[in-house]
Amino acid sequence: MPPAEPRHLSPLLKRATAVHAARGEGVYIIDPDGRRYLDFTSGIGVTSTGHCHPKVVDAIRRQAGTLIHGQYTTVLHPLLEELAVRLTRLLPGEIDSLFYVSAGTEAVEGSVRLARNATGKSNLIVFHGGFHGRTTASLSMTTSKTGYGDGLQPLMAGVFVAPFPYTYRYGWEEDEAVDFCLRELDFLLATQTAPNETAAMVVEPVLGEGGFVPAPDRFLRGLRERCDRHGILLIVDEVQAGFGRTGSFWGHDRSGVIPDVVLMAKGLASGMPLAAMAASRGLMEKAWPGSQGGTYGGNAVACAAALATLDVIEGERLVENAAEIGARLVEQLRDLAGRHEAIGDVRGRGLMIGTEFARADGTPDGETATAVRYQCERRGLLLLPCGAFGQVVRWLPPLIVSEAQVKEAAGIFDEAVTEASA
Repeated sequence: MPPAEPRHLSPLLKRATAVHAARGEGVYIIDPDGRRYLDFTSGIGVTSTGHCHPKVVDAIRRQAGTLIHGQYTTVLHPLLEELAVRLTRLLPGEIDSLFYVSAGTEAVEGSVRLARNATGKSNLIVFHGGFHGRTTASLSMTTSKTGYGDGLQPLMAGVFVAPFPYTYRYGWEEDEAVDFCLRELDFLLATQTAPNETAAMVVEPVLGEGGFVPAPDRFLRGLRERCDRHGILLIVDEVQAGFGRTGSFWGHDRSGVIPDVVLMAKGLASGMPLAAMAASRGLMEKAWPGSQGGTYGGNAVACAAALATLDVIEGERLVENAAEIGARLVEQLRDLAGRHEAIGDVRGRGLMIGTEFARADGTPDGETATAVRYQCERRGLLLLPCGAFGQVVRWLPPLIVSEAQVKEAAGIFDEAVTEASA
């Protein structure tokens, strides 16, 4: 008999599955009855090294017996700098300074303050379909769906939205979509937010909540060129795409673009709450006194988990595994799309893959996508939705996933689509 639903949690905390997790092990969630589920959600991309990786667990245990929390604006603990050194070696360009926080939305908020302080300009450009968080500034920048901001308008002023090259939605080839979006961005700068009023552009290298749509390399290069031309900062939100998820360490790596600011969270600490904003020291020094701080940022146990996570990512070649296994998963899903008319598109990079469901007339089909996820859950596979209409099923397995586990998941998905389409 399944556990009773909690009576004292907010009723607004809706869940994508009905599963109760008793424990986690590698790529599996195990419920109180011992049933094992392939967890291809990874806690929304958080448990990148799998559930309870022994090296991460050991690091957490050892640190918890030494120092649990040393509040970083009161005292210093050695892991703050140790982790910062490790991360700056992995960050692009001259980025060599980190501000630790607890969640991705805080990192986004910090980047807004930094951009406005450093440039003396107020406006921000974001891109259609982006998700940047639920706190006031980050929510103002989120355009993946209306539900997040319902009843809260007006939100923060000074945010302008440019189109993102979502080629499947437009029905265009990639080059046509990129050309259109860059033209519209130039038009936005000419008609709504002048360059001398625009502090930053903020972009996800792969749209997360917006539908798992990779940003074409030429689009990111176009943003960099315009930012350089107009004295605008380029902020790349790597909260979901970073730490090997896309088959490269950062989601923007393959474009060759060097951002001014990188935002990170999720896969950084294998489930411990840790996020960061990274920029060059010279840029950080332009922030105003008091604009950075927080109670839990850089928590000692979370930093220990992050260092262990980086060890595992490097030692077990998880970036390479994400690229190799992700390519095989895409191949299998595209084969299924060729046999199931309900699947309109398969896209993604590494182990950040979206399968979009569409009706015969091409309109988004969130109902079938929901039914497919339910049928997958019945068969032991956990998946999450995304997209404005819930029409995209997203694939976010831990980076340790094997070829056999991906093949099993694709087989379950095949059965689920057949059942949901009947």
